[in-house]
Amino acid sequence: SARRSGESFHSAGFGPRLARPPPVTSTRRCMQALPGFRDFLPEPLPHRDAWSADVRRHIFNAWRDTARRYGFREYDGPPLEPLELFTLKSGEEIVQQLFNFEDKGGRAVALRPEMTPTLARLVAGVERHYRKPIRWFAIPQLFRYEKQQKGRLREHFQFNADIFGEPGPGADAELVALLIDSLRALGLTREDFVIRLSSRRAWQDFFRARCQDSSREYAFYQAVDKLEREKPETTDSLLRDLGSSLADVRAFIEAGQPTGELQAILDNLAARGLADFVKIDYGVIRGLAYYTGAVFEAFDRKGEFRAIAGGGRYDQLVKLVSGGKVDLPGLGFGMGDVVLAELLKARGLLPGVVPGPDVFVLFESPELTADSLRLVQQLREAGRAVEYPLGPLKGDKQFKRALELGARWTARVESDPQGVRQVRLKNLSTRAEQVVGPDAVLQQLAGE
Repeated sequence: SARRSGESFHSAGFGPRLARPPPVTSTRRCMQALPGFRDFLPEPLPHRDAWSADVRRHIFNAWRDTARRYGFREYDGPPLEPLELFTLKSGEEIVQQLFNFEDKGGRAVALRPEMTPTLARLVAGVERHYRKPIRWFAIPQLFRYEKQQKGRLREHFQFNADIFGEPGPGADAELVALLIDSLRALGLTREDFVIRLSSRRAWQDFFRARCQDSSREYAFYQAVDKLEREKPETTDSLLRDLGSSLADVRAFIEAGQPTGELQAILDNLAARGLADFVKIDYGVIRGLAYYTGAVFEAFDRKGEFRAIAGGGRYDQLVKLVSGGKVDLPGLGFGMGDVVLAELLKARGLLPGVVPGPDVFVLFESPELTADSLRLVQQLREAGRAVEYPLGPLKGDKQFKRALELGARWTARVESDPQGVRQVRLKNLSTRAEQVVGPDAVLQQLAGE
């Protein structure tokens, strides 16, 4: 095809021909990322406000490794979804928080603000092909058009873990344990964070004992969810209109009596030795409408940051998304990378500088280039990280480059007086040198 032969997309006739771009002048503004969006750069970072690609990989690796130890399988979905998928779950008011538009096919679409609706859609369509309970996780990038503030941008990556097909509290405890161990995998301890556990059913009983109008139940949950962010007099007025009061709600929270469901979760976690990471806190209610049972949020103990993670049980969501065709209980949590990275930085738990290559191969002379390239390939195929000069470079500058990169070894292909190829290895930590045959290089490096 035209594209395989090296022609560009537009020169091959697949799109409109574009006019030659105007020349760059000194008055032309430098392009930058959109507000609320991040660039991720390799370490060492050029300035303190830059986001590290190495830190992101460190966090992702901890999430993936922990999820797999718990038997969760990774999935993903498209970043662009029908707008209806999100309004169906959260109502029309969520549109103000979305990046939404009409695509070229006339469809109302939006960049995903969360992963749970996509997951519910996926599970509703394929659940019959999987044994229950289904344990899935994902690390999607999510988008919300909202005001930027500390710990909250217009995009972020999020660790999502969910279980489908298990209605009992054992599944809730399993998810909370996964959340705890995901944070512990990053070096955080019981001194750093706590999981605040609550129950949507307990709040439902509280509300229905005071108000017979079920249509106002979600408004009540919203009021409780914003308890710490609204003025007390505003919240009290709203709660009185809903048949309760601020004093009544606070008394319920302070009593903190666990329901049977929550006690079963606590007992399960205590048996694992994780009791110190969890406490009952009815101040957590989770503002999203689809939660139906136990809910929880993770916070740093010092109260310096927004919630690290949050989740709970949503037994009706798959039924809602599938139009009643599939009725499968579900629960899950999400943990964003923005607040988590800030917490790790504050606690001194960010990874150190990424190590340099294992070996920097020095190129001595043109007649040894083929042998040097063969050594580079041999080392890489054996799993070693290797760099070498891509263009002409004097020997002293090659060595200086190896030091700048933090290489552990240098390797130089040489010829002995009889013309036999050999490799001179130098340990850059000890500066000790040795000469070995090309076939003995890997064995020598393995014995370091």
